[in-house]
Amino acid sequence: MSLAYLAQEAATTAESTVKGYGAVGYGLAAIGPGIGVGIVVGKAIEGIARQPELQGTIRTNMFLGIAFTEALALIGLVAGFIF
Repeated sequence: MSLAYLAQEAATTAESTVKGYGAVGYGLAAIGPGIGVGIVVGKAIEGIARQPELQGTIRTNMFLGIAFTEALALIGLVAGFIF
C-alpha cells in the first residue's frame, strides 16, 4: 500500500467520524425535549382528570408547552448543522 492511499483512507475515516458525532449530538439534544413533552402531557392528563370542566384551558396550555419544548429540539438540530 502506498503512503498516499493510507493518507486518503485516514482522511475519509476522520470525515465520517465527524459526521457521526453530529448525529450523536442531535440524538442527545432530542432526549431533553422528549422527556419534557412526556411530562407536559402527563401533567395535563392529570389536571383534566382532576377538573374536567377546565379541559379546554388545560389543553391549550398543554399545546403551548409542547410547542416551546419542541423548539429546543429544533434548536439542537440547527446547532448540529452549524457546528
